[in-house]
Amino acid sequence: MTKPVKILAFAGSSRIDSFNKKLVKVAIEGAKATGVEVTYIDFLDYSMPLFNEDLESEEGLPDTVLEFKALLKNHQGFLIACPEYNGSITPLLKNAIDWASRPEPGEPPMSLSCFKGKVAALLATSPSGLGGLRGLGHVRAILEGIGVTVIPEQKAIPSAYQAFDEQGHLNDEKQMQEVQGIAKKLAEVTAKLSQ
Repeated sequence: MTKPVKILAFAGSSRIDSFNKKLVKVAIEGAKATGVEVTYIDFLDYSMPLFNEDLESEEGLPDTVLEFKALLKNHQGFLIACPEYNGSITPLLKNAIDWASRPEPGEPPMSLSCFKGKVAALLATSPSGLGGLRGLGHVRAILEGIGVTVIPEQKAIPSAYQAFDEQGHLNDEKQMQEVQGIAKKLAEVTAKLSQ
């Protein structure tokens, strides 16, 4: 019997009113429409220290890292909205990936147990004219380098201050359909690769 497909959704931001949190929540509706199970998490609930190998050697993986890794392991697909900082990945998202890539006790080095064989879709929004597009290439390269299959479809929404209504929905119906379509594609690809 095939396991139910589970997607983990999050934004690479801890800001309470983050545009990318709004964006990933819009996308979640598209994934749910395919019948997959979606879990949304907020990095505000998973505070991790700056990665430091000396800290890891002395104290092991922090509890929040172990919780995050368990979620990654328990889901076959990742739906990620990625803010762009100076044309690249946010320190918060990079730090979470770096911590999660570390082996737990009993795992061989570089096992990448919570990344290998997983599937991801990437989205971004930004006040800028490019909508965070430049950062998506960096996130894609990092994830692919640790064994994640990142689907080709992606979407960057420019002018974020004008893109969302007061309820957090996208004002542009076409953009909303495209974002939700990417989430549907993620669910379909993840289901096929998980069989």
